[in-house]
Amino acid sequence: MKGIGVSGGIGIGKVLRIEEHSLTYTPYTVTDTAAETTRFHEAVEKFCDNTAQQAEALKVSAGEKEAEIMLGHISIVKDPFLLGEVDKLIGGGQCAEASFESMCDMFISIFAAAEDDVTRQRAADVRDVKTGVLSILLGINEVKISEAPAGTVLCAAELTPSMIAEIKKENIVGIVTATGSTTSHSAILARVLEIPAVMSVPDIMTSVQNGEDIIVDGSKGAIILSPDETALQTYAAKREKFLQERKELEKYRGKPTVSADGTAYELVCNIGKPEDAAKAMDGDGEGVGLFRTEFLFMDKTSVPTEEEQFKAYQQAAIILKGKPLIIRTLDIGGDKDIPYLGLAKEENPFMGFRAIRYCLKNRDLFKTQLRAILRASAFGNVSIMFPLITCVEEVREGKALVEECKAELTAENIAFDEKIKVGIMTETAASGIIADLLAKECDFFSIGTNDLTGYTMAADRGNSDVSYLYSVLQPSVLRMIKSIIEAARQNHIPVGMCGEAAADPNMIPLLISFGLTEFSVSAPSVLRVRKYIAGWTKEKADAVAAKAMSFATQKEVADFLNSQR
Repeated sequence: MKGIGVSGGIGIGKVLRIEEHSLTYTPYTVTDTAAETTRFHEAVEKFCDNTAQQAEALKVSAGEKEAEIMLGHISIVKDPFLLGEVDKLIGGGQCAEASFESMCDMFISIFAAAEDDVTRQRAADVRDVKTGVLSILLGINEVKISEAPAGTVLCAAELTPSMIAEIKKENIVGIVTATGSTTSHSAILARVLEIPAVMSVPDIMTSVQNGEDIIVDGSKGAIILSPDETALQTYAAKREKFLQERKELEKYRGKPTVSADGTAYELVCNIGKPEDAAKAMDGDGEGVGLFRTEFLFMDKTSVPTEEEQFKAYQQAAIILKGKPLIIRTLDIGGDKDIPYLGLAKEENPFMGFRAIRYCLKNRDLFKTQLRAILRASAFGNVSIMFPLITCVEEVREGKALVEECKAELTAENIAFDEKIKVGIMTETAASGIIADLLAKECDFFSIGTNDLTGYTMAADRGNSDVSYLYSVLQPSVLRMIKSIIEAARQNHIPVGMCGEAAADPNMIPLLISFGLTEFSVSAPSVLRVRKYIAGWTKEKADAVAAKAMSFATQKEVADFLNSQR
């Protein structure tokens, strides 16, 4: 059976099905609303106590930073807006279960509609919180994963962070779920715990039985049920090989990122929160190529103040100790809605009022963020990056606002980096076509391959009917990437890539040949990408790129590049 490999390695063991308890109940009207409110808040406190204990356990098994995922669940359930709205619903006569569930479902629907995996993960977090609090309200005992015996492969419809926090690492050899993705918190925790995991195997719970032999290939995204002796021996050998390769990756820790012929590259990380900068450093990243600031806004019920934003950006800059920190300005709209900003409903939000377009029309909000970034630049190597640029006017208008903010800060005698660099995300077909013009206005480019692929192919990767078109290896997308890099090089500005393609081994030789100077990837991918880069010379990469660019179809390109690995 096939799924998505989210944590590499081979696991060989026996199935333990994690059955979901029914959380069904009959909503009812309450008359003693004060008592019902107290019952709800007692359940929340119990949930927080349980979650804090799970975080402590996770701190021991995975590390302090990973434990923050569980502490994030406490932040969700303690959100003043969420609690206030639930209290209002209870005050109106709804029972605690229905009040809490309806508010959680509202947030889940907002986040689940997102295109990008990182935002969708927030829906999974809220679902986890909802399940935990409802279980307490309904008196349901949760599954005891901590009691799983050695050699266990956990199989579940969804394995939440709270479940993974119960794992005894020495007993769990694999994880298989019906849902999930590479960016889910469960996938992140599985990688940290070094447990092979395959997610998005839709029929898993109807296909496996407790105690059944199973092989989990987290590298290939495959599972084998009831394997024969030959398969067991084959995969035992593969497991040993994988463990050896993982050990060898550590050889690249602390080493410069250079190709086989000595060309140096910048290998940095993508982050969503200031504390993620520490994860980037722990992963041996050389800085941050993309700080997604919208998550600072999503975690609040009102626009974060200049001081709040400044402290977040300052924290990341200090953690990085002078290493580059590229901060992307607010990128909302499309798949990322923030209710309190009151974005109007649009028929086609991805083509609508979003990202830089929204910011330029809401100057006070935009200038608040720019001032905060500028102030943080006094504490590190900070750059500003505008998202979703489609024309030169947007860049010039954004830069003019940066200059306004500089003048204000100078008048207020507040320090900032007067030579701060300003660049753009090249993630639209328009920006690719006029990359030569945009390069004259910018200090750097960063190619966002996720949106660039979608906009170039006019294909929504979340739409299964057209997802076959959504591939960075489409000849049109590759030509777009190549032309963007060429325009940057001709205008003597650095060009990076912060989309998922930056960590794709098939893309590495092409990007080396095209002349990319920076790779921005997830922290767990750093050492592997450094190894990929070290395996190529410019001459060899040029030969592979020339051949790849000669093909007419995505399949031909993919088949050829697979043969070169």
